Amino acid sequence: MRIIFLAATVAMLLSGQFAHAADIAAGKAKAEVCTACHGENGISQTENIPSLAGQPDQFIQWQLVFFRAGTRKNEQMQPIVEQLSNEDVRNLGAYFASLTPPKGAQDDNPDLTKKGEMAAKGRRCASCHTDSYAGTKAVARIAGQREDYLLKALRDYKSGNRSGGGMAAMADVAYPLNDEEIVALAHYLSRM
Repeated sequence: MRIIFLAATVAMLLSGQFAHAADIAAGKAKAEVCTACHGENGISQTENIPSLAGQPDQFIQWQLVFFRAGTRKNEQMQPIVEQLSNEDVRNLGAYFASLTPPKGAQDDNPDLTKKGEMAAKGRRCASCHTDSYAGTKAVARIAGQREDYLLKALRDYKSGNRSGGGMAAMADVAYPLNDEEIVALAHYLSRM
């Protein structure tokens, strides 16, 4: 029942039934608190904290709703998202989507990058995350994301510790990965 309510809430958020179009300037103002962890202009400099710059609008909105509802858990996020209105969620999604995404890290291990590329093709990552891994709609941008965060996310999906949108698809993809493949994928994607 809770999932149906969440889906209906997000559908209304995305369709704009609660209010007017998103306000990027209001999203920027609301995002000031996000800077401490997610970095200036949404580019994280903090271990295991994702960059939000360039993430698809709907992806940001879904994640905020999941955190706010408690279906995705994080001790640092919970008190922040509990205070967000639906309008705040829309504005934050639009703001982070408007930012220039982080550039991929320099490739210091081409052999590992090649293994990661092969793993991504074998797992058909592009079928959801797009050919450029820039994400779309409610699917995350993973190109140029922090390598440590990608490692953590893949391991959390594999173990079942992470829930939220895409959980079923990501669990199916991550569960059969061995740690060598996870390391190679995180390395490859972070260099895009």
